[in-house]
Amino acid sequence: MTEPRVPSSHSHHDAAQEAAILAGALPYLRRYAGDTIVVKYGGHAMGNADLAKTFGRDIALLKLVGINPVVVHGGGPQINQMLKRLEIPSTFVDGLRVTDANMVDVIEMVLAGSVNKEVAELISREGALAVGISGKDGKMITARKLQRTVRDTESQIERVLDLGFVGEPVKVDPRVIYALSGSGLIPVIAPVGFGEDGATYNINADTAAGAVAGAVHATRLLMLTDVPGVLDADGKLIPELTAAQAMQAIEDGVITGGMIPKVETCIQAVQAGARAAVIIDGRMPHACLLELFTASGSGTMIRAE
Repeated sequence: MTEPRVPSSHSHHDAAQEAAILAGALPYLRRYAGDTIVVKYGGHAMGNADLAKTFGRDIALLKLVGINPVVVHGGGPQINQMLKRLEIPSTFVDGLRVTDANMVDVIEMVLAGSVNKEVAELISREGALAVGISGKDGKMITARKLQRTVRDTESQIERVLDLGFVGEPVKVDPRVIYALSGSGLIPVIAPVGFGEDGATYNINADTAAGAVAGAVHATRLLMLTDVPGVLDADGKLIPELTAAQAMQAIEDGVITGGMIPKVETCIQAVQAGARAAVIIDGRMPHACLLELFTASGSGTMIRAE
């Protein structure tokens, strides 16, 4: 059946521009054909309905043009809502949420349940088939308890923080990811891991995405954030850094605050086998497509030397 032709509301000039954009994307489509791209989805991009729809469509498009996207998502606000609803109080130590046994059950229910299926559905609705799984499926993410130390400012004595069931990835077994991707499906991963001790661990979504990207030797790790990328001392965007330059920028205090763990995740991902990691602005529509299919890209790229 032939689709009916609809009269265009565009001028010839607009149509020519659209055609030029498509033609310009061709070399990039060829460059990434068959490659794996890991996308960390969270922040504003996840909370805004229009951006969420655009994100679902963009990920579906990647699959339909022969690229293998893998999505790792967060869900902090949704976890907070559910804890509030269940009247489970949160305790924070140095800005990090302490996760007890009750809480980790709720976190798993929200992350690997409602949020995971919602993200998979966003993509499936746009014409590609996405499958929601958690890091516990197929023993994909083995985690251990996160060891965090803090130095007392007055006594300068270091003490260990006990954050409960907050974990960090020890090992990623990518077989489930390869099985799904190879069958034409898009894996959507909730950052929950299992411990050798039998416990379930809540893992920071950025950290989980970095570990997955390293394990599958992703061509790109795209970290959707609520900032344009890494900014220099004058507030200008830094388009590219090597892992060594990024480490230096942290030491020199150019990269500060919440950007430090994101950059460290990118460094770890490229050291573990990803070709490059990019911190991009998830508040910008089509941020993933702009990064992959245009010459200028859209954020800060961190690559190995």
